[in-house]
Amino acid sequence: MFKLLAGVAAGALMALSLTVSTTAVQAEEECNRGTLDKAYCDRDYNQTADLPLDEAQWADPSTIIFTYTPVEDPAVYANVWKGFVDHMAKTTGRKVVFFPVQSNAAQLEAMRSGRLHVAGFNTGSNPIAVSCAGFVPFAMMAKNDASFGYEMEIIVPMDSKLQSPADLKGKTLAFTSPTSNSGFKAPSAILKGEFGLVKDKDFKATFSGKHDNSILGVYNGDYEAASIANSVWARMKRRGVIKPGKIRSIYKSQTFPTTGYGHAHNLHPVLVAKIKQAFVTYKWGELFKKEFKKADRFIGITHKFDWAVIRGIDKANGVSYNCK
Repeated sequence: MFKLLAGVAAGALMALSLTVSTTAVQAEEECNRGTLDKAYCDRDYNQTADLPLDEAQWADPSTIIFTYTPVEDPAVYANVWKGFVDHMAKTTGRKVVFFPVQSNAAQLEAMRSGRLHVAGFNTGSNPIAVSCAGFVPFAMMAKNDASFGYEMEIIVPMDSKLQSPADLKGKTLAFTSPTSNSGFKAPSAILKGEFGLVKDKDFKATFSGKHDNSILGVYNGDYEAASIANSVWARMKRRGVIKPGKIRSIYKSQTFPTTGYGHAHNLHPVLVAKIKQAFVTYKWGELFKKEFKKADRFIGITHKFDWAVIRGIDKANGVSYNCK
């Protein structure tokens, strides 16, 4: 049984149980690991898992399984990603299947167990996926000027009396999930650091499961307030899921890196090169551009540097990546 335990500042423990298959575990060796699980090695000190030394442990699947972070309706995204999936299939010469997942836990479990090969993990899940599932991120969406990212915003109904995060004292704030950066980690650190507000002490918390659930909850008056990724909010407005004028923001954070795309650490290096080529050479179709309006290409990233701010937020929250 694989468990992810993340200790938060309030002293709570978040546990995620994942089933491990033997295909995902390499023979343990003496090597640098940093925050990585003992199943992986970081010989080049770049904070991600390296390819196993034993070629017998390299995975070279005839069918590539690809997932996108489960932030909204999976059925919608199967259609959005179809052009990219077809392009990856053509570039790699393999069959590629888009597999919709319903939760971050399911996505982590799938990669850890060797059933997931390429994925987009959300901002907050990236350090966990890297440390506990052997995820190696290499790309992120960006604009032609290399700008990228999104902001965490705390939203309330338009007619709410709340004007600032300070007004949340004694109120209830909707988070998304414990692994989400904008849906939990960042607002927890910001509310404590900037406003002296601690979850379950100064305000009550509830978890909606996903950003769209939180946004719809505020939109329909079910939640007093919610912390969300404004990229999801923007997409829902563009699709007409919510109408303007019913939600407003009382806080906007600094810009954070968005979903990181990468591969399982043990994929055959020739296949990895073709997968990376698929990301670099993909010509965005109109549906793709419309859905991800704040970007028009994939750019290269490194987990060590581009996710430093997110690991810093985790540290501020008392989160550790302990994979057992």
